[in-house]
This record gives sequence, C-alpha cells and structure tokens, in this order.
Amino acid sequence: MTDCLFCKIVKKEIPSDIIFETDTLMAFKDINPQAPHHILIIPKNHITTVNDLDERDSELIGELVLAAKDLAKELEIAEPGYRLLFNCNADGGQDVFHIHLHLLGGRKMTWPPG
Repeated sequence: MTDCLFCKIVKKEIPSDIIFETDTLMAFKDINPQAPHHILIIPKNHITTVNDLDERDSELIGELVLAAKDLAKELEIAEPGYRLLFNCNADGGQDVFHIHLHLLGGRKMTWPPG
C-alpha cells in the first residue's frame, strides 16, 4: 500500500516518535493524543481493518496486545489502569486504514469516551 500513512512510518519515510519496534510490530506516540500516554501499536505488514483479519492473524493480534501490556508496564500505567482500543472503519472512528491498537493511559478513563 503505497499511500498508507502507517506503511510510510514503518518504512521510516515519515518521521514519528517510535518507542518500540520488533520484526513484526512498531509502536509510536499518537500525534493527536487523547490521554497523557497515547501510543499506537501497529503490525508492520499492511492490514486495512479489523474486518480483514483471519485465523492466520491470531498470533499477530496476540503480539499487539502483549506489546501493549509491556508498554503499559514500562510507562508505569499498568497498575492504575489503561485502555486498549481498536477502531474499525469510518463509523467506528478509524481514520487511518491500517489496523492499529490504541494504548491510552495516564488519566482516569471514562465511558463512554469523551
């Protein structure tokens, strides 16, 4: 996907504040944070939406969640609490069509989000 913002970040064509990287994942600070800590965790391979996942991606989804857990601990927000969130498609709030897991913390989270 040549015009995908997150694919360009993975290729380091666009600068970002990368805080974690493996062979399969990357995590960076959201440029429009909704909490004191707002990290986006993405797979390096392009998957457009959660609807495009299949059984072969179950290990990848596990990696995303475990990376979020480890980052929450590193950011010292694990014990007070944090939120993990996937948005899917426009009505679900997805702005960049490359799946990404939001890790939000550093303040009390309310429901519904606001």
